[in-house]
Amino acid sequence: MRTGVKVSVVSGALVVLLGGGGYGAYNLVHAVTSGTADENSAEAVAKRLETPLTAKDVRETGRKFLSTWSEGRVTAAAALTSQPAPAGVALQGVRDQAHVSKVTLTPGTATAKQLPYHVKLAVRGKSLAYDTKLTVVRSEATGHPVVKWTPALVHPRMRDGDLLVTGDADAPPVELVDRDGKALDAEAFSSLTPILAQLRERYGEQSGGSGAVELMIKHPDDTPNTTLLTLEKGKPGRVPTTLSAGVQAAAEKAVASYANASVVVERAGTGEILAVANHRDDQFNAAFQGTVAPGSTMKMITAAMLIDKGLTSANGPAPCPDTALSGGQAVHNLTGMKADPGATLARAFAISCNTSFVSFAPRLGAGDLGAEASEKFGLGKDNWKTGIASADGKVPVAEGDDKGVSLIGQGKVQLNPLNLASVVATIRNGAFHQPVLVPASFDKRPLATAAGLSPSTAAQLRQLMNLTATSGTGAAAMSGLGPDIGAKTGSAEVDGQTQSNSWFAGYRGDFTAAAYAEQGGHGGDVAGPIVAAVLRATG
Repeated sequence: MRTGVKVSVVSGALVVLLGGGGYGAYNLVHAVTSGTADENSAEAVAKRLETPLTAKDVRETGRKFLSTWSEGRVTAAAALTSQPAPAGVALQGVRDQAHVSKVTLTPGTATAKQLPYHVKLAVRGKSLAYDTKLTVVRSEATGHPVVKWTPALVHPRMRDGDLLVTGDADAPPVELVDRDGKALDAEAFSSLTPILAQLRERYGEQSGGSGAVELMIKHPDDTPNTTLLTLEKGKPGRVPTTLSAGVQAAAEKAVASYANASVVVERAGTGEILAVANHRDDQFNAAFQGTVAPGSTMKMITAAMLIDKGLTSANGPAPCPDTALSGGQAVHNLTGMKADPGATLARAFAISCNTSFVSFAPRLGAGDLGAEASEKFGLGKDNWKTGIASADGKVPVAEGDDKGVSLIGQGKVQLNPLNLASVVATIRNGAFHQPVLVPASFDKRPLATAAGLSPSTAAQLRQLMNLTATSGTGAAAMSGLGPDIGAKTGSAEVDGQTQSNSWFAGYRGDFTAAAYAEQGGHGGDVAGPIVAAVLRATG
């Protein structure tokens, strides 16, 4: 970047811009984009706003922004965006807070709206390179093309409120080790990147590490900083996990083919998490922290409740009509499913008959499902301590239209793959073991407890799940995994989505898994193969 007098002038202009608030911002933009009165008339602006952008507009506007920024003229570069004030703060911060000495920006090939570009930052004798992109829009004030401001222009991981900074790390670095003492490199296991950040924040000092100097994204909330480049290495501490390197590798591969997909693998007898993987554009650990309607996988808990209350049994009646009412809302089955008035609970579960379960709603209290989920499966108490941030589900009191649909995982019910892997583990083992990713012995933290299931209820649920995995909706996905298997499929409809979300939960021996794929359709089509792949990797 430029140094000396010109930089000082630019810095002074930025201070004027920020100190003057909206008036300063207006004057800066006006100074850069002003034209004749006719050019800025309401009619001229309106005409430009109606004119579609071309690839040439995008190319020329984008390249001008990139060249201006790379020359160190950050105030002028900010003025070429849709929001000069926040853009100016962020671009100035790249030099003043991140201590970047040189920014090299290489534009790619423009489309009708976007221009990709390559970024190379020089910081304290080291460099960081990455790709991002810009979008060109028309200014609401002038109608001229401008770069749409977003912090992702600086780095694709940045969001509103984020800053690029260089400084002492908030916590010493840590090295993750799996259950066998093998180091887990976040570069090889990309899903572990956000998990590593959380473990570092929580256990960095406890694990015996010492601080480092880093280029990082500083977030405005309690989210741990995102390290981009280590400038001075600290001494990493070692944090033990229950993960298995082999199963984690299989999980990463299993979700890689699907957008917004997550999976969790658990050992039923102990609650130990063997793998957690997310394939997403962001760094959100949806597998542990997501809160989404689980669809028909909820029928595992509903079936447990029906059995515990004596309303039916595995071989007891659960008629499957064409339609059932949830309050005033009509509930139907999947297209092509035939009514079966003589269906048992096992049959209704295996074919995933919605109306069978919704039909029990009039015989249930508003809080019965939530009580079963909480007391037997440990859900909804907000007290799981896995070692990192996690959500332990929401199964609230359900009345009116929600009462029936909550039984099939719709309404206000919200779970995630971690929750469902735990539900399957409780069914497979009979007892509830709170899931853990960091052994409780490492920091002596207390774990949540729940009653678990009676031997009779657990046995009947395993019968239901085995039937589903061998001849029901989960059979195709679970084929070839052996006799000691069980499964439950789910498809959850969400307003505004063209396809339902795909869910699948299952077990193979003492290993359980649950997966979610946004807009993946039927549970067995997308989430099913993910679960099968990770269960196969457990050996």
